[in-house]
Amino acid sequence: MGLLINLALLLIGFVFLIKGADIFVDGASDTARKFRVPKMLIGLTIVSFGTSAPEFAVSIQSILSGKGDILLGNVVGSNILNILLILGISSLVGTLRVNTATVKKEIPVLVLITLAFAALLSDKIFGLAENVFTRQDGIVLLLFFCIFIYYLIGMARKKDTNEEENKDEKPVKLVKALLMIVIGLFGIVLGSDFVVKGASEIAATFGVSQRIISLTIVALGTSLPELVTSVIATKKGEYDIAIGNIVGSNIFNIGIVAGLPVAIFGGVGGGAFSYIDIIALIISAVVLFFFARHGGRIGYKKGIIFLLMFAAYYGYVMMGSFA
Repeated sequence: MGLLINLALLLIGFVFLIKGADIFVDGASDTARKFRVPKMLIGLTIVSFGTSAPEFAVSIQSILSGKGDILLGNVVGSNILNILLILGISSLVGTLRVNTATVKKEIPVLVLITLAFAALLSDKIFGLAENVFTRQDGIVLLLFFCIFIYYLIGMARKKDTNEEENKDEKPVKLVKALLMIVIGLFGIVLGSDFVVKGASEIAATFGVSQRIISLTIVALGTSLPELVTSVIATKKGEYDIAIGNIVGSNIFNIGIVAGLPVAIFGGVGGGAFSYIDIIALIISAVVLFFFARHGGRIGYKKGIIFLLMFAAYYGYVMMGSFA
């Protein structure tokens, strides 16, 4: 009986996720049209911050319960998943077109904050006794995030010159668009929670260890909002929202999900990851930069490379967990 309930929970969760993402993307797109701001800005802010809500919830819960390793492991794992798995799948749905400003500005900011995060996680390389993520490290990441916010403010002041008004389009009702964002986000977060709980209980029923559950179901579960939102956005041709969602989510994960709780509550240990994880984190961001820079498009060939990299990394993680 318990298994059937958890299967039902899993299915209901996916329904909430998919429908919620559909409404969320439409609301975000309409909001961008209403204010005539770049859709990339909406993707980098409302969409990316909203879809990172599960990671932030896990982060706060883990540090308050004294499980800081989960905080770091969740951020590292989610950021790798976001690029290799989510952009990989999205590019199979449709070729992602990356605008020039994103290649020159937003993605380099992601690479920079990723390198800073990796360096702060690698204390042993710099001669210290162990890897510890301190309050000072959290503050450094918050400062990086503040620079990103400053850039977004400047971006918000610019009108979207690439999108001309279409007289045939229906006028956007702002209240309706904002309501769609709220309802869509609620569906995404609720659906994600249902999927994680249902899948975790099903895995436990079959005797799968908590370590494997956390490495797979929890990490993927907190990235489900990004996955469904980016795939739906790609399907609708909203490429700036799809790309902005991932770039913004990864920056938000490092600056706020990792940086803010540690800056407030104090440092945590660094035992939840290995240097392979850090290398995968860096490589994923750097490869995204070069893929986007080369031709300004991420098609199925690049997507397959992303997915092969994801399979190789996760294969290593799984093998290590069984060793």
